Amino acid sequence: MTQSANTTRTFSDSIAGYITTYEPSRGCFGLRTSDGREFTIHLGESVGSQIVRNLGEAPRDTSGMTRDMLSEGRYVFVYGIFYQWEGGERIEARSITFPEERRGSYVFEHPDWWVKQAAEIADFYLRGHFPDGNFDWRNFRTRLTLSGTHVPDSAGEDVRQETDTISRLVYGLATAYLLTGEDRFLDAAESGTAYLREHMRVVDDRDGIVYWYHGIDITPSGQRKILASEFGDDFDAIPMYEQIYALAGPTQTYRITGDPRILSDIDRTVALFHRYFQDNQRGGFFSHLDPITMDPRADSLGRNRSRKNWNSVGDHAPAYLINAYLATGREDFAELLLQTADTIVEHFPDEPNSPFVQERFHEDWSPDRTWGWQQDRAVVGHNLKIAWNLTRIRSLHDKPDYADLAERIAEIMPPVGSDQQRGGWYDVVERRADPDSGAHRLVWHDRKAWWQQEQSILAYLILAGVSGDPEHRRLAREAAAFYNAFFLDYDDGGVYFNVLANGVPYLMGTERLKGSHSMAGYHALELCYLAATYTGLLINSAPLTLHFRPQPGALPDGILRVAPDLLPPGSVQLARVWVDGEPFKDFDAEALTVKLPVSSRPQRVRVELEPVEMRLGISSDFDGKTAHIHVRGAVDRTELEKFRRGLAEALSAKPRRVEFHLDEVTEMSRPAINELLFQRTKIGLDVDFVIVGCVLPDVISALVATDAFLIDPGPRG
Repeated sequence: MTQSANTTRTFSDSIAGYITTYEPSRGCFGLRTSDGREFTIHLGESVGSQIVRNLGEAPRDTSGMTRDMLSEGRYVFVYGIFYQWEGGERIEARSITFPEERRGSYVFEHPDWWVKQAAEIADFYLRGHFPDGNFDWRNFRTRLTLSGTHVPDSAGEDVRQETDTISRLVYGLATAYLLTGEDRFLDAAESGTAYLREHMRVVDDRDGIVYWYHGIDITPSGQRKILASEFGDDFDAIPMYEQIYALAGPTQTYRITGDPRILSDIDRTVALFHRYFQDNQRGGFFSHLDPITMDPRADSLGRNRSRKNWNSVGDHAPAYLINAYLATGREDFAELLLQTADTIVEHFPDEPNSPFVQERFHEDWSPDRTWGWQQDRAVVGHNLKIAWNLTRIRSLHDKPDYADLAERIAEIMPPVGSDQQRGGWYDVVERRADPDSGAHRLVWHDRKAWWQQEQSILAYLILAGVSGDPEHRRLAREAAAFYNAFFLDYDDGGVYFNVLANGVPYLMGTERLKGSHSMAGYHALELCYLAATYTGLLINSAPLTLHFRPQPGALPDGILRVAPDLLPPGSVQLARVWVDGEPFKDFDAEALTVKLPVSSRPQRVRVELEPVEMRLGISSDFDGKTAHIHVRGAVDRTELEKFRRGLAEALSAKPRRVEFHLDEVTEMSRPAINELLFQRTKIGLDVDFVIVGCVLPDVISALVATDAFLIDPGPRG
């Protein structure tokens, strides 16, 4: 029986793009995808819609307003039924997801979006590993289920605790503290760091080095140390990336506390890298060592003998080295960063052979295109990670080569590594294009991993912030929209490991887990921290608040370094500092340092950083009753959306009194005054809106004329 050529093919799928037209009479709208293709989307009576919501937020159903929200230029995700037949196609929407509250107002660009998400993710892991609230890392398990519980231990079976998994979670918890100042996150990070030092660390005083076990097995009779890796790719070897990531959590904790014991571990582990992993003749670092001889050329290493790879060279910067430099300002850390960047620029690009970087090498830097699963394949996220980190290191040493390669990767990746119909970024693809189709074929599947989305968001965010290129910002927004629309697990918490191409969670095998050899809160919380940093300080001109808790006498000369990341010199200043809740003035605004007072106990340090060039500054704090909103600069039409978001963040705390500190306002437009009046009527008459301080005469007159505000000429906290 032959099939008719006119047979209709019907399937469910998704499509993302920008609304070009809306025709109510026809019940359809035009959609332009990221790569410029035009589609017509038909609406039915059963179509529903929602605005992307954050973890911990209630659903934001907009089904009753769907058609009113279909304005030109809005970016949307459409899930529906695709009908295809010879010579035609029809797409009928069943669900529409809006990442914008209003056109141009992306939810994840709210000042508090990433901070709140960080707290939710960190709490998910704390509940999962320490349900009783006691941060006893003996109870940590490498694997964590979808719902955030430990995978049941079989009777009598050994329990594996992997060093890197603990370290990555410690990193995430410390990062959550930086953003939120919630003690539980730092308390857990410090206890986790202590556990790593006590159980996973090997100190070799003779050679002046530290190295880290792959993990330990907790057995009925005690603990069994695992020196060499037992992960498949690295079996019976000491892989460099495991030693690198063992430092990730402790180093981030060191940024907050200044604990000198952690710095000693960092120094001695870096000494291990230089002594055994570094290739002093040809440059770079070997990927594996024999666990007995510590020889990277040992025959026992098999396919890992005399090899170098992306992880052994590029992972230094994001995992620990940039954070070690930020915390210390030391030139040896800066020099190692430059060495890794120079090595990447010299050896990794592979054009015109492939748009993707080469990731695996022999000792002499000749490409290894036969290794294991990788063969001649590209990991999309590694390319984006290079663009991201070269842009960071460029702020330390502005070499043209760094900018050129980062920009080139950003330019060529979207058509070869992203899904330009549905949004999001793919996993592993063939490095060379298929001769028939010209496409880079997907190796195993078309799923999208959470960590690869992180790399795309951070790469394009920092490039947008440094260059001001609107194309970079568009791509950053599209990537962040896909991640926030589809990776957040509203039912159980945390983020999914993988989603299908259309955004539906993939929940099979180890990818069903939220704790594993590969996942432990590291990338998700790194994304929260740096997305908040880049969005606020480099793009939206908004302040960033960070928290520290240095130990007494721990920091040399009592100098706390609070730079949030490697950012362009002179782009950010330290605006305000509080020590133990009180305003503190002994800080260097340009150097981003605080001269701590002498104390016999840990001090709570809160800092507010802001862009040097900022037309409007708006920040707030809440004391449990009163919201204090501090406004500086011009509040005109161009800054109205930023003003609106700042108000929304402050009022979300549901204060009983709101004080507006306007003594540094230089201009306030009528729409801004109307926004204040609008919010005044929305919040209720039982909440006082009070104008504090001296303001421009025309502004105070306009506010008094509304008869909606109390006037208090004297400044208050």
